[in-house]
Amino acid sequence: MNTATTANTAEKSPTLVFIPCLSGAPWSAEQLAPYGEAAKRTLRLPEGVRDIERYADHVENAIADLDDYVLVGDSFGANIALALATRRPQGLRALVLSGGFAANPIDSKPLKALAQVMGKAPGPIYRQLTLRAHVHRLASPFDGEGQVHWSEARSRELFLANTPAASYGARVSAIFAADYVDVLGRIQVPTLILTPAHDVLIGENAAKIMLAGIPDAREVVLPRTGHMFRFSHPATYAGAVTDFTAALPATRQDADA
Repeated sequence: MNTATTANTAEKSPTLVFIPCLSGAPWSAEQLAPYGEAAKRTLRLPEGVRDIERYADHVENAIADLDDYVLVGDSFGANIALALATRRPQGLRALVLSGGFAANPIDSKPLKALAQVMGKAPGPIYRQLTLRAHVHRLASPFDGEGQVHWSEARSRELFLANTPAASYGARVSAIFAADYVDVLGRIQVPTLILTPAHDVLIGENAAKIMLAGIPDAREVVLPRTGHMFRFSHPATYAGAVTDFTAALPATRQDADA
């Protein structure tokens, strides 16, 4: 299901396309409101898909009518946005990747093994054990300081309401299988890597890899924010995205140049 908002006053600006996190839920009205009258669109991720390329296909099909847009991907959605950007789609003007990664960000072998096991957990274990462990790693000391008071309980509610156990497991499998490190150079549009100050889930190395591999990439670290900063600090997050898009060239860079 697609949710779209387009403003007549923003006809000459690219449409902002917001790609969901691991929960699969479209960006909420609360998270989209700080972008004001900008043309914007979001969507829900398909269920049970185990391949990042198929998620990228889903997004590409959902925005096939757009000829000028910026992909804004958060966390798992950043991996999807990055995958689509490596295809050099004709309408892509720029890329925003927040809390994202080019390949599985978990370096620890025990944690990788644990994540794979937890990703296969049946419904009751998923709801009572897997999600509690997952949202604990999403949390930061700054989640209660933003425009929206966020918490581990609210993160768990987000997944319970939007993410069946089978889809959670499929998306974890997609993360483990995807690796775009060697093709980052294909991305030929301005790229903002938006990083929270505190992120135990993703870690610092993920942003460094993308900065090194994407030719026109820069990083902005938002102080006193955590991995869930899209939820806890929607106005702060939007301000960084808006500053970036306001400085874009008047026309999209030619991906074949």
